[in-house]
Amino acid sequence: MKKRVDEQDDGRVIAPMNVDGMPWYSPQRQGREASGEAGETGVAGAAGSAAGSAGASFPEKLTFRENLAFAFGVIKAVLLIAVIFIGALLAFILFCTNVWLK
Repeated sequence: MKKRVDEQDDGRVIAPMNVDGMPWYSPQRQGREASGEAGETGVAGAAGSAAGSAGASFPEKLTFRENLAFAFGVIKAVLLIAVIFIGALLAFILFCTNVWLK
């Protein structure tokens, strides 16, 4: 029988959950994590603080052509899925009528 190993918490933050807008958000803790005072070490600490401070760089307003391309892309994706499902349904019906129920 294996001996159970009791793991101790070393205080490192693997995935910081201090996100602005959540009920448990604490601005003081955010500053401490970014400066490295929370005991973060290694790659996880550097990636966690960089991911929390960097925002997404999306354009605020899409042009008419970009909106049109986006809409056609969505329509093509939905039609592809619909064609696959309809084809599977037709194949099942053909299988039932020609092979299974004969």
